Amino acid sequence: MKEQIVFEDNHLLVINKKAGQLVQGDKTGDLSLLDLLKNFIKVRDHKPGNVFLGLVHRIDRPTSGLVIYAKTSKALSRLTQMVKNREIKKTYWAVVPKVEIPQTQRLVHYLQKNEKNNKTTVFPKVTEGAKEAILNYEIIKTLDNFQLLEIDLETGRHHQIRAQLSKIGAPIKGDLKYGAARSNPDGGIHLHARKLEFLHPVTNENVTITAEVPQNDPVWKACE
Repeated sequence: MKEQIVFEDNHLLVINKKAGQLVQGDKTGDLSLLDLLKNFIKVRDHKPGNVFLGLVHRIDRPTSGLVIYAKTSKALSRLTQMVKNREIKKTYWAVVPKVEIPQTQRLVHYLQKNEKNNKTTVFPKVTEGAKEAILNYEIIKTLDNFQLLEIDLETGRHHQIRAQLSKIGAPIKGDLKYGAARSNPDGGIHLHARKLEFLHPVTNENVTITAEVPQNDPVWKACE
């Protein structure tokens, strides 16, 4: 656990999540990062009672990168409100096939989540029951068979990046659910929560945190 912590103070704990790790418990019953971190802090800090740790936001299980947990109730309530107000700037990296797409683009779609298959449908225009989804991307590196996109989210919808990139013919590497040609060996996808920028909920200081890409993956290594 220690090597995954990229930022910690009295109020916050920010983790560089590995692809495949759950951010919090779900119906699978698999051990989550929330549980692992609580146990880690309890042992490390010799805490006799329960450890308070609250999840501020989620990223998908097959995605890697930054996740914020709050160590105090004050920080949790303020950060949760900041997420609602879109006051936390999130930057993602995504590896997609080398297809013909504009160098930079602002994507505006309307997304509808299907609870049964846990998948999002993308509509090009306003549709009943669908929510507006906006992101901006830029191609920042080109490899032999892939290209690396840097993505800034304006909204935070279910599977937003995965669904929107698939809609323009650039599915994320390894993302079978949204049209990738094949899966990745580890079951993850090449989507990485790269950077977070926000005002600290207690000290009001500017916080910028960057997470390195998975070091055991040759495609990610080539993107650095």
